[in-house]
Amino acid sequence: MKAAVVILCILNSLAGNLAMAQPYYPESDDEVIETLPPRGKSWFEIKLLRIKVKSSPAALQPVLDLASRYIELGRAESDPRYFGYAEAVLAPWLKSGQVHPEVLTLRATLHQNRHEFTSALAYLDKALALQPRLGQAWLTRALILEVQGNYAAALKSCLPLLKLASALVSQVCIASTQSLTGQIDSAYQQLMLALPAAQSEPLQNRQWAMVALAEIAERKGDSKAAEQHYRQALKLDRNGYLLAAYADFLLDRARYREVTELLRNETRADTLLLRLTLAEQALQLPTAQAHIVALAARFAASRMRGDTVHQGDEARFLLHLAHAPEQALKLAQANWGIQREPRDARIILEAADALDCPEQIQPTLNFLAQAKLQDVRLQPLVDRLSRSSS
Repeated sequence: MKAAVVILCILNSLAGNLAMAQPYYPESDDEVIETLPPRGKSWFEIKLLRIKVKSSPAALQPVLDLASRYIELGRAESDPRYFGYAEAVLAPWLKSGQVHPEVLTLRATLHQNRHEFTSALAYLDKALALQPRLGQAWLTRALILEVQGNYAAALKSCLPLLKLASALVSQVCIASTQSLTGQIDSAYQQLMLALPAAQSEPLQNRQWAMVALAEIAERKGDSKAAEQHYRQALKLDRNGYLLAAYADFLLDRARYREVTELLRNETRADTLLLRLTLAEQALQLPTAQAHIVALAARFAASRMRGDTVHQGDEARFLLHLAHAPEQALKLAQANWGIQREPRDARIILEAADALDCPEQIQPTLNFLAQAKLQDVRLQPLVDRLSRSSS
């Protein structure tokens, strides 16, 4: 309990210090504030794309290629600075008189990454009004609506992909949504059938399908299949989302050493540092306390920036590391107002269970029941909270 008080004091102190801190303003747009470390092939690829954009400033395709690659790197490395680079690349085209649907779609993707879903959907609507057959816009729209828990609308946005995208992309979109609405077994089987015929698909698409299969299998309670899919995905490439999902899988099975091995060199991303710290705490490693303090500082800084992307993770930090269930529940409920994935439901249920206050989360319980969401990780919590409220 004493440690929890210390952490909360740190949070409050950091908030005050950050409020008084003076921002640094570059003297010109050309001033370099920080240079990201070279990342091998990706770094040279970016360099070539930047040369193409600079040599052909009136050409749209090089701009789209460069902005898309920055977004891919931002997601893979959980580094938001790449998203800022993508914004800068798109900015001149957004200010021009002619608005291109592809540019609007990429801007929507950037808003999606910041969890600004309302504005993202508005940009996508504009893009689709200009180009109704733009597959990427339909896919991004479906993904956002699924995260928001609007499953009927998400599925409706997946359907155009049957004609506008590859068989694998359309099947992942459909299966992912159906797996959250009481059709988990059929969704899993359909996606399993689609994967073997997709060997010519880009690596990114195949990995997306494998991660979707892993998450569906995990919700079904098939740990063996889930682990197999996670490991297959990791063989293709490592990215922040996959590492976090697999780390959660390992944490749920008390395989803490494996989590520390997986994430030892992944401390730059808050979401991965959180999972590493949870494993370190379980193992009573001396590094846990320093990482707890670091996370407290990072979350405090995010709040000062008005950044709500990591509210779910911060709620998890407050519940399991700061031992502050009241604050955890409050933040988890705020997060639930923005996104409604199974992991978002889980932190609400865990916080309410710790406080024994099912009445405060009745809307969440109602949503899960109406959606017919199947998840073996959530069901014991739902059953316990439902009994407490009756």
